[in-house]
Amino acid sequence: MDERLTQLVQQAQQVADIQKNQPLLNQLVEEMLRSRPVGRSLPGQPLAGVYQAIYDRAHQQLCEVIPDALSQYNPTRTSARDWAMAVQTGVFKQVLEDTQLKQLAIEAQRHPPRTVERQQALTQLVTAIKLSGRLAHPHRATFTPSFYDLLYDEAVNRTLTYVCCAIDNYDPERGDRKFMNWVNFRLERVLLDCRAEFSDRETTELPNLNDLDNLAQPQDSDSPAQLLRDYIEQDADQVFESAHIRDRPDANFRVIALDRFNDKSWDDISTQLGIKVPTLSSFFQRCCQKFAPRFQEYLSS
Repeated sequence: MDERLTQLVQQAQQVADIQKNQPLLNQLVEEMLRSRPVGRSLPGQPLAGVYQAIYDRAHQQLCEVIPDALSQYNPTRTSARDWAMAVQTGVFKQVLEDTQLKQLAIEAQRHPPRTVERQQALTQLVTAIKLSGRLAHPHRATFTPSFYDLLYDEAVNRTLTYVCCAIDNYDPERGDRKFMNWVNFRLERVLLDCRAEFSDRETTELPNLNDLDNLAQPQDSDSPAQLLRDYIEQDADQVFESAHIRDRPDANFRVIALDRFNDKSWDDISTQLGIKVPTLSSFFQRCCQKFAPRFQEYLSS
């Protein structure tokens, strides 16, 4: 598949005006869309309805943007596959407007729960929501950027889970009938709920997640924050090193926590480990919650 795509990209780059070679342009677009994240039918079924509409819009938009994208593409720096994925992602962000998201939601509602048809629609709906860039960022200015990332990632996961479980609660005829208004209203509530949960776990002795995210600031040698830092660094029982992202023992809690202590940003850690920021921050948050009793016991001893 990559070989075929590379050949088509090379052929297209050799054409002075690719828009005048519609057959080649169509072949390239169709090859790129073979790996599309949304606008797919169930195996063995033809495209129809909202899936066909999304595919057609993506096809049309790709035909429009590819000539310029090809002129800027340098094959010595980026593989054809990575280039195609980047172009495709940009296109789907434009294509997936509220109308398409709403139609995917209605498509899911059309089918009974636990059917493959509903699961298909919900899977593509969640993917489309993420790709669209239409998720709001409520209360962003209230927290430090890195702590907000932790809260936001958890809130988004919970919100999308709610969307899948409660899709029948969405009323396309209510209010202004915009689907993302329904999603973002829920996201704002969930974000505040997450913050309240973290607040409930706070004690005067144990630094909360917000404190953990600012431990790179100078601390007294006997401060709870410094003691916690030393405890994680020593890791006598290797419990912090043992907690790692699946199949990535190098991406463990001890390494990530110490990087945060050393004032490394999430973007820097992401680049260093080759793991996306949401994955890192979500893992870090879960570990902080998991090890909270251990931290408390150590600081109380």
